[in-house]
Amino acid sequence: MSESLKLEEQNILTLPALALRGLVIFPGMLLQFDVGRKKSIQALEAAMKEDQMIFLVAQKDLADNDPSGSRIFRYGVVAKIKQIIRRSDEGIRLFAEGAYRAKIVSVASEEPFLLVKLVRTDTKPYRRTRRTEALIRHTQNLFQQYIQNYSHIPPDIVIGVIQKRDCGEMADYIASNIMFDYEEKQAVLEELHPVRRLEKLAAILQKEIQILSIESQINEKAKEQIDQNQREYFLREQMRAISDELGEGDNPRQEADDLKERIKKARLPKLQRDKLMKECERLYKMPEGSHEGSVIVSYIETCLELPWHSYSRERIDLKRARRILDRDHYGLKKVKDRILEVMAVKKLAPDVRGQIICLVGPPGVGKTSIAHSIAEAVGRKYVRVSLGGVRDESDIVGHRRTYIGSMPGRIIAALKQAGTANPLILLDEIDKMGDNFRGDPASALLEVLDPDQNRMFYDHYIDMPFDLSRVLFITTANDASAIPEPLYDRMDVITLGSYTHEEKFHIAQEHLVPKQLKKHGMTPKMLNITPEAVHKLIDAYTREAGVRGLERQISAICRKCARFFVEDKTAKLVITPEKLHELLGPEKFKDESLNRRDMVGLVNGLAWTSVGGTMLPIEVAVMDGTGKVELTGSLGDVMKESARTAISCIRTRASTLGIRHDFYSKYDIHIHAPEGAIPKDGPSAGAAMATAITSALCNIPVRHDVAMTGEITL
Repeated sequence: MSESLKLEEQNILTLPALALRGLVIFPGMLLQFDVGRKKSIQALEAAMKEDQMIFLVAQKDLADNDPSGSRIFRYGVVAKIKQIIRRSDEGIRLFAEGAYRAKIVSVASEEPFLLVKLVRTDTKPYRRTRRTEALIRHTQNLFQQYIQNYSHIPPDIVIGVIQKRDCGEMADYIASNIMFDYEEKQAVLEELHPVRRLEKLAAILQKEIQILSIESQINEKAKEQIDQNQREYFLREQMRAISDELGEGDNPRQEADDLKERIKKARLPKLQRDKLMKECERLYKMPEGSHEGSVIVSYIETCLELPWHSYSRERIDLKRARRILDRDHYGLKKVKDRILEVMAVKKLAPDVRGQIICLVGPPGVGKTSIAHSIAEAVGRKYVRVSLGGVRDESDIVGHRRTYIGSMPGRIIAALKQAGTANPLILLDEIDKMGDNFRGDPASALLEVLDPDQNRMFYDHYIDMPFDLSRVLFITTANDASAIPEPLYDRMDVITLGSYTHEEKFHIAQEHLVPKQLKKHGMTPKMLNITPEAVHKLIDAYTREAGVRGLERQISAICRKCARFFVEDKTAKLVITPEKLHELLGPEKFKDESLNRRDMVGLVNGLAWTSVGGTMLPIEVAVMDGTGKVELTGSLGDVMKESARTAISCIRTRASTLGIRHDFYSKYDIHIHAPEGAIPKDGPSAGAAMATAITSALCNIPVRHDVAMTGEITL
């Protein structure tokens, strides 16, 4: 720049620009501030080399440390530099005075500092009228109100406002001397018409007066509250000191008064509020040190902590619920569909009474864990109540207050823990409850799980009705036959079968392996368990309905690999099926695939177990004898009857099958089911037995790639 102030065509000026953070300058304003940014210092130095004129403009983003030409406002003020003082920290303190408004036409350059082309924007002329005079007086009155709430305005500024008679000058003068939002100040700066500028400022003053008035009221209330709290604190301390001197303990009357205040503030139904007030009156009459007094205090506090009218907000969003359920659990389609149906009905009929859902299935299939996901899906608090081993009905409905150490039952305790009156309560292991001389807890649950009765549930300890109709109850059981019939009849039972091989594989890949890697401080890059290894883990090392055993085996692999990482400094391990023998030992279960070749007297039967379907080979040997039939393999009575039925069926069709008619007296028949230590029973092996006996008598092999199940009849 050859000249600091160069007059070009159309009165365009070229000046260095200084971007200000949160600061708006007005004409005639004297100011001082510190400059520390490199570009700003270079702009000042360039201006000082010429005639000390610089363009001061506010930046749009306060967090921007290096604003470009597009990140500053278009309007600013050309200022005269009065003085600069260099500080010890390489910064500069600037003293300047605003001269006139200017508008950026274009940015000439941004390096090494902002250089802009400007055009001067003078204030537009206006005609003074009674309206403008009224506006000036109105603004002066507002300013007087402002300084009444904000007492930090110096007296000389107040005098300056009174002396101003021009709308534009008054607006600039007031805006430059009071605190308000810098964007609003920028709007005042950009307004070129004096009357409209003063009108804008008057509106801002009105708003600031209201804010300051509210702040003053808040401060006054806070001060009064602090004074009142201090007074009460001192009085309580004096009362405590007097009680200590007299050897007195807690004052029941004071406790009764405090509890009354809490009862008045709590949102309680009228019946409950009146009863608790009566208890406070009893406490008020109790002598100091009375055991009954502490019982009453504990009772009232327990009642006050219950969520009588506190409900969590439900989220009935079926797509979101489906996403959450699928995220946490693989499979379990029946349970997920049932929950989505409940939510859909709730959407259409908000006041519908919910059906009690009972999840029945073998251990480890996800009954308990899916309840937590259901609670998240429906937007309710989750509380688990374990009923395994419960033999006292007081565990369900609480103890009466006449007993020493009495407490609420598990249902009320769960509501207290949840803090809302509509949580999801999981009643776990409902089939493990028992009964004795203390009562039958299953009978006590009838009232809890009956939608027609639980609107007025009475806990013996609370001794007041509590509405359980909005609680979503989910129960779990391993054996449905162990659930009492009246209780079973009140629930919607969903049976969960064991996981299939493919389901276990997906659960292991998507949930168990990542969970155990994270638990043991590993990443997939460090330890890779191949899909083939997971398949072998399922087939050869676990035999269960759920996946707990599978998770334990994966955890064992992670522990052993962690030792390799620490001791041998190994960077990566890949677990293949061949390495499982080294890590987990020999296989625990043999391959129960079909027989590899056709054999005489050997048939593949099918059986059902708690862990799913399995093969049940039936072996038959025929030898010369006297017609004796031998049955081995821990067969039950029904299977033995099926064997006799099969022989009788063959006898009636001997000629058709090509079997000699007197085989039953000339041959001994031995029927065996392998794995003799495992009891077996049921009618479904009849077809396999008949086929195996016929094969042995005819000496014709049975196809090894065929398995069969079904009852045999005559």
